[in-house]
Amino acid sequence: MTTNAATAGQVSKPAAQIYDEFFVPALFGRWAAPLCEAAQIGPGQEVLDIACGTGATTRAAASRVGPEGRVVGLDRNRGMLDVAQSRAPTVKWIEAVAEALPFADGVFDAVLCQFGLMFFDDRTKALNEMARVVRPGGRIALSVWDDVARSPGYAGMIALIQDMFGDEAAEALRAPFILGDKRVLLRILEDAGWVGTNLTTATGTARFASIRDWVRMDVRGWTLGDFIDDDGFEALVTAAEECLGEYAASDGTVEFPAPAHIAVWKRKPEVTG
Repeated sequence: MTTNAATAGQVSKPAAQIYDEFFVPALFGRWAAPLCEAAQIGPGQEVLDIACGTGATTRAAASRVGPEGRVVGLDRNRGMLDVAQSRAPTVKWIEAVAEALPFADGVFDAVLCQFGLMFFDDRTKALNEMARVVRPGGRIALSVWDDVARSPGYAGMIALIQDMFGDEAAEALRAPFILGDKRVLLRILEDAGWVGTNLTTATGTARFASIRDWVRMDVRGWTLGDFIDDDGFEALVTAAEECLGEYAASDGTVEFPAPAHIAVWKRKPEVTG
C-alpha cells in the first residue's frame, strides 16, 4: 500500500473484514440512521450510497425503501465491496469512483455519502457527479468528521503515532478529519454549486472494547499496516495504555466524543408550465 493509498482510505480485503467487524459498530454504524433521516429516505425510493464501504449505510437505506425501492452501493475498493456483498447479497454493489458515476442523469431520489468526501481525488467533480445523478427535488446527504481537536481520543492517538512512527503514519490517521473545519467544508460545497446547503453538527461517541482493540482497529482495520509492523503494534498498545488511559473506564472499555458534520443539499425541482 502506498502513502497515497493510505491517505485515500484504501484497505485490503482482510482489513475490510476487520473494519466491518469492529470499526462499523465502534464508529460508523451509528451514523447510518441520521444520514438516511437527513436525506428523508422512505418507501419506494431509489437511493445511491457512494463510498459505501462494507455497506452499513446502504443496508440502512435498503430497510427504509423496502421491496418497492432500490438501493445501490458504490465504492472504489474491491475488498470493501466483497464484504458488503457477503453481508447483503441482494443489494446491487458497484466498483467505481465517485468522480465518474456510471449512471444516467437524474435517476436517484437520494444520494448518500458517509465519511467519503475527504478521500476523493477530486472533491468538486465528485460533488458535481452526485448532483447530476439525483432527480430534481431529490436530496443529497453526506457526512464528514468534525475537527480532530473535538475528538480528543483521536487527537491523542495521532500525536502518539507521530511521535513513535513519524509524519506519514500520523497523516494517514489524520486524513479522516481534514474537512472538520465547517468554513472549509462549506467553501468546497459552494464551489461545486451546492448553494443553500444545510450544514449541522451532530454529537457522536467512539466506543471500543479496550485500548488494545482500539489500536488494532486503527492499525489492522485502517491504513497503517505499511507503517506499523507487529513489534510496532505491541509498542503502540503499551504506549497508548500509558498515555491514553484517561479514555478507558474501570472495566477497560474506551469511550470519547466523535462528532460529525452532516450536509444536506436539495436539487431544485424542475419548473413546468
